[in-house]
Amino acid sequence: MTRGAGTSAHLSVTLRSVHLLFTFLFMAAPPTSVREPGSTGLAVEVTYPLRALLCLLVGMAVMYVPTFTRLAETVWNTDEQGHGPLILAACAWLLWDMRASLFGAPSRPAPVAGGVLLTLAVAIYVVGRSQQVIELEAGSLLLTLTACMLLVLGVAGVRRAWFPLVFLFFMVPLPGVLVQAMTMPLKSAVSVVAEQLMYWAGYPIARTGVTLTVGQYQLLVADACSGLNSLFTLEALGFLYMRVMNYTSKARNVILGLAIIPISFISNVTRVIILILVTYHFGDEAGQGFMHGFAGMVLFGVALILTYGVDRLLAARFDKQGGARGKQ
Repeated sequence: MTRGAGTSAHLSVTLRSVHLLFTFLFMAAPPTSVREPGSTGLAVEVTYPLRALLCLLVGMAVMYVPTFTRLAETVWNTDEQGHGPLILAACAWLLWDMRASLFGAPSRPAPVAGGVLLTLAVAIYVVGRSQQVIELEAGSLLLTLTACMLLVLGVAGVRRAWFPLVFLFFMVPLPGVLVQAMTMPLKSAVSVVAEQLMYWAGYPIARTGVTLTVGQYQLLVADACSGLNSLFTLEALGFLYMRVMNYTSKARNVILGLAIIPISFISNVTRVIILILVTYHFGDEAGQGFMHGFAGMVLFGVALILTYGVDRLLAARFDKQGGARGKQ
């Protein structure tokens, strides 16, 4: 079977699954009540619509297991987009952790809004799957999951689960056009700052474009050192950090989120400087060997330290104004 025939067969199965979803989703079935721990730590009665949840899970598995397989074989297998599975796992954990709050309150399903949104999501998925546009194929998961929540829980459920839904955006691969448009300016900026800092420190360094010459060695600032993909990853980690800390001040969260942009840039400059110093003092083999990967770990270490430092500075102001952590 050719790849095109396999894709067509998969799309046919997907459309049949969606049809079955609408057929069985709202059939009468006794819901199951389970004792779950509430936000206060006490057990509360939670009612789960098992038939609806089972239909939705089966339908989403038919649609997106092949998508996840393709992602794992392509973009998730690279250093730039390797954070995708972690984002997906974090979203699954967040939804599981808030299951009591999602199903503990009375639900008011919105079949019209959910049906329209699910139709749109399936259309985007079909286009992405048939045309091999992985950004559309993976991105449709955000709309599909939102539509499923509308069908089962209604608008109130979507509001309660807004953070996992937004956080899932970081799983979607960056469009190639956006990456190409932003990578070169970022690489140039990192190269200029690294050159100036090393020059002020007294090292014999020169720059031609994004190529740095230090002593007898030449270093090319690669796309991975531009900071675009690390910015995307660090923003995701910043969002998760703010969720775990559960700060009540919107201004504090916005400032901390924006601060990750310069933090990402500083971290990438630090990475490039480390590689320059290692190459200059220990040779090209050392700079391209273990230390190259180690510098990547240093990048995230520096970013986490700076993020925590900015958070502590914000705490000095916002904790006194009621912007500390809220109740979990």
